Amino acid sequence: MKQALADALQERGYDTLTPVQQAVTEPELEGRDLLVSAQTGSGKTVGFGLALAPTLLDGETFDDAAEPLALIIAPTRELAMQVKRELAWLYAKTGAVVASCVGGMDMRDERRALERGAHIVVATPGRLRDHIMRGSIDLTRVRGIVLDEADEMLDLGFREDLEVILGEAPETRRTLMFSATVPKGIAALAQSYQKDAQRVTALAESRQHADIEYRLMQVAPQDAENAIINVLRYYEAPNAIVFANTRAMVSRLTTRLSNRGFSVVALSGELTQSERTNALQAMRDGRARICVATDVAARGIDLPGLDLVVHAELPSNHETLLHRSGRTGRAGRKGVSVLIAPPKVRAKAQRLLGWAKVSAETCEAPSAEAVLERDETRMLADPAWQEQPSDTEQAAAARLLERFSPEQIAAAFLRLYRSRHSAPEELGAVQMEKRQKTRAEFGPSVWFSISGGRAAGAEPRHYLPMLCKAGDLDRDAIGAIRVQDRETFVEIREAAVEGFLKALDGRTEIEPGAVLTRLANAPDIKTSPRPPMKSKPAPHRGKGAKPAKSARPPHKIKSPEDRPDPAPERPAAAAKPKRKPPAKAGHKPREQTRKGPQPPVGKPNSKKNKARRAADGRTPTPKGGDARPHRATKKPKAR
Repeated sequence: MKQALADALQERGYDTLTPVQQAVTEPELEGRDLLVSAQTGSGKTVGFGLALAPTLLDGETFDDAAEPLALIIAPTRELAMQVKRELAWLYAKTGAVVASCVGGMDMRDERRALERGAHIVVATPGRLRDHIMRGSIDLTRVRGIVLDEADEMLDLGFREDLEVILGEAPETRRTLMFSATVPKGIAALAQSYQKDAQRVTALAESRQHADIEYRLMQVAPQDAENAIINVLRYYEAPNAIVFANTRAMVSRLTTRLSNRGFSVVALSGELTQSERTNALQAMRDGRARICVATDVAARGIDLPGLDLVVHAELPSNHETLLHRSGRTGRAGRKGVSVLIAPPKVRAKAQRLLGWAKVSAETCEAPSAEAVLERDETRMLADPAWQEQPSDTEQAAAARLLERFSPEQIAAAFLRLYRSRHSAPEELGAVQMEKRQKTRAEFGPSVWFSISGGRAAGAEPRHYLPMLCKAGDLDRDAIGAIRVQDRETFVEIREAAVEGFLKALDGRTEIEPGAVLTRLANAPDIKTSPRPPMKSKPAPHRGKGAKPAKSARPPHKIKSPEDRPDPAPERPAAAAKPKRKPPAKAGHKPREQTRKGPQPPVGKPNSKKNKARRAADGRTPTPKGGDARPHRATKKPKAR
């Protein structure tokens, strides 16, 4: 390791390197292409900064800045600016000039910075491609390229931009790919643009998110947002981030939390670059304590003291779940990741946790009482209780004790303390998963027999209300009801038998034909097989539906001896002419209805038609008639 970088790490408080930093700085990997997979928050930025140093530095310091020697490509603006800050302090003693090319910034300022010269350029894929197309950046001297969060860049659709950038860079460069996961797309990209890449897996990956405590909180359907408020109040983390899936949900939660008195900022794609920068700076300065964000907007950001991650809406896959939760539990710090799970998404939450190979504690969201109890614990743990009062404070305390009792002072202090915090929400009952109820042991009992059994159509559902009504019994006092062929046996709790007989008042026939008899011992109950189920009628088929195919009997292969003799061949019959189908009754072909020439078409009494009729020897048609012969009509009968 270069001494300038070692001094920077020491000043920053790095006593030991993280597993991923140790893995990429092994001497045998110097100068090789690397494909590194490690969980978020494992120190990847410092890791690839240390890994690039032998490639970029010929000595302990850089020469004058000119064309860039290294490109660091990140998926989002926030992550790119964060990488720039990390590399700035890491390479501060080497005289490195670090420039940025990210979307949302003034492109003219970036062009001027590149013209002045830079050793390292941190960029987003789209903006870097724009500079390449405009000719404002020269990649001829590039020695190393780092793709940070490579899997996310492919998910966001930057594959074409990456291919253009890697195609413009010199082939002698060194390429490092850092990705939380290595799907097929990353493997294909590495095979195309890396030379004999060494696969590096951080040791911390074997125990996924060991510093993060996962909690699956079950809530009622209407209490999802109220549960988020109670979770934030219960933990009171210095910094917390709440993840939602859409911009609309981010806006809704931000408004709700702001109205409840939380110091909250939003982070989503609809914000301008300056608004996003101000939001993150407010979180770092302590002016805001809660950030509500979408997945893409919060990708790769590092917030100090981020101890709590709340999944207001579940992500679509387990990789996003790990990326979200990886915002906490970084660099050895402990963190909590809470999944809010109404009933309809509990199964999905369990699947995501299983695919992510993390275990979560299943519990209910903190109630209002639990939040207030936690407030009291934090209040009593405040170091101010152990400090001695000053002279000014003693005088004020004496005046308070003169005017109020200790109980009044304590109650007033408690009210003032709670007024500085948002009140917790009352949560409804959680709909737990349905579990099969196991019936308790029935206990001592007495058996009775009732005449009439299966042959008479007896059923348990008929005897249960009959016994309850006749003997004034509760249904819990009746145990087993066993229907036999000729009689039915009924079990009644021993403690209820006396009241049962008293209600019968000596009657043995509880219903016509149902005679009750007390048995001395438990009966010998015979179990008969169930009657065969009746075949259901074929389902109704609509008009035009094809008839159901009948099951074809299995084909039996017969031996040649068993086969019947073939039928003798018939001599070929002479071809017969096709006969026309017989005419319908009362129907005559058209050519048989009328003989002779057909009547002319047109007006029957025109000069031309009259001349034709005269030439044919026909009589002229009477005026108003036609050329067809009229049938004789019957005279109407007199009424």
